[in-house]
Amino acid sequence: MARVLNRRRFEIFRRNFVRPAVFNSKDMMKNEPLQNHLRELAWRRKLTEAEQAGLRVHPETQADLELESRLSEALARVPDAPVPSNFTARVLQAIEREDARGVPTRGGSWYWRVLVPRVAVAAVVVGFAGLAYQHHEFDRRVALAKDVALLAQAQPVPSIEALKNFDAIQRLSQTPPRADDELLALLK
Repeated sequence: MARVLNRRRFEIFRRNFVRPAVFNSKDMMKNEPLQNHLRELAWRRKLTEAEQAGLRVHPETQADLELESRLSEALARVPDAPVPSNFTARVLQAIEREDARGVPTRGGSWYWRVLVPRVAVAAVVVGFAGLAYQHHEFDRRVALAKDVALLAQAQPVPSIEALKNFDAIQRLSQTPPRADDELLALLK
């Protein structure tokens, strides 16, 4: 029994979706004014003999327009659905009920649906930024430690006597150099 139902469902699916479409929109809406005009006329009424003679001139579009005219005739035979006399009033009442129901009764419901996800995303972004900054600072400190270790190994520490005269040496480098006139006179 289940196998029969599955087979029937498959047949319905295949009938609805696998077969090619009745109307191909690429073929139907070509940029040909005469064909479009005749197609629109076929939607509204039955074509006259002169219009049908115009179709015979273009046999490639005759089949499409014939199919459309048969479809229009079939749709014209479908009876109109009965509409109650108070249809408009009922539609307007339904719209008013939806508008009244659309207003939230609680003021805090938007808080959970709008604000909380935004705060969560902002917290995640700030967390990632903090981790990236911390990683950057750690890399800088490691590089500084490597540089200090290389400097300590490369040059010996100056003696204490040289450091005692450091201030005098530094002052000499800050004064502008003057020409030694006595030395220049001896060299001449």
